Amino acid sequence: MYSKCGSLAQALEVFHSIKREDRKLVSYNTAIQAISMHGHGGDALKLFDEMPTCIEPDEVTYIAVLCGCNHAGLVDDGLRVFHGMRVPPNVKHYGTVVDLLGRAGRLAEAYGTIKSMPFPVDIVLWQTLLGASKTHGDLELAELAATKLAELGSNVDGDYVLLSNVYVSKAWWADVGRVRDTMRSNDVRKVPGFSYTEISGVMHKFINGDKEHPRLQEIYRALEEIMSRIGELGYEPETSNVLHDIGEEEKQYALSYHSEKLAIAFGLIATPPGETLRVIKKSAYLWGLSCSGKANI
Repeated sequence: MYSKCGSLAQALEVFHSIKREDRKLVSYNTAIQAISMHGHGGDALKLFDEMPTCIEPDEVTYIAVLCGCNHAGLVDDGLRVFHGMRVPPNVKHYGTVVDLLGRAGRLAEAYGTIKSMPFPVDIVLWQTLLGASKTHGDLELAELAATKLAELGSNVDGDYVLLSNVYVSKAWWADVGRVRDTMRSNDVRKVPGFSYTEISGVMHKFINGDKEHPRLQEIYRALEEIMSRIGELGYEPETSNVLHDIGEEEKQYALSYHSEKLAIAFGLIATPPGETLRVIKKSAYLWGLSCSGKANI
């Protein structure tokens, strides 16, 4: 409960209050999941390695520690855990390893892992490979993953957007147009992403370019100040994935008013200094904010 509410310290306090000899598998699973969820993959791995030999890890244990390695970029450690599993890996374990390798740019190994699976590959795995291929500019694998998704009947807007973005990064505008035509013929529309944050018990939702929030003017002024300050720190918006048929200034405008940036700006003006701000992004695929959201603002 504490972990899900964002209080890792209290969650671990409860775990450490249990005598070592009284800790059960569920205690370790819950603690490893909590640590991984909060981005401390190294600590999750350490706790996993410290589990008593009399407690046998189950599939939940492995998925928890693999997720921790994934988000911390601990590729070799994650592979060690995966290949040392003492229970048969399921599709979730394979999927986490594919994501781990894909994030690290080891796309050939990610694809090899998919091919080595002893059961059918699901849509999520191909979407994971497609996302990694887009991130690292591997057109061949992106097209392969998109083809497999089409064969499986996936009609998610994000699949098309990712493939289109790979073509955009190569300036292959004819192929970008072909993807858009396919979306139209399949009646697939790009669903706008949104972000939300809770302030004083009230949930605030933002969409890209939001014009409805009652404190809109304050939010936009705060966001302009934020973008100016991180610009001074060297941040430059990544505009290569924005539609090619608009000007560079318009591309930067489109990126500046993403929903998550609006939520961050609102959180900064609506909460006292030092308070933790949590923004949840609802979108299948993200690009353009991650690096700037981590700036010291």
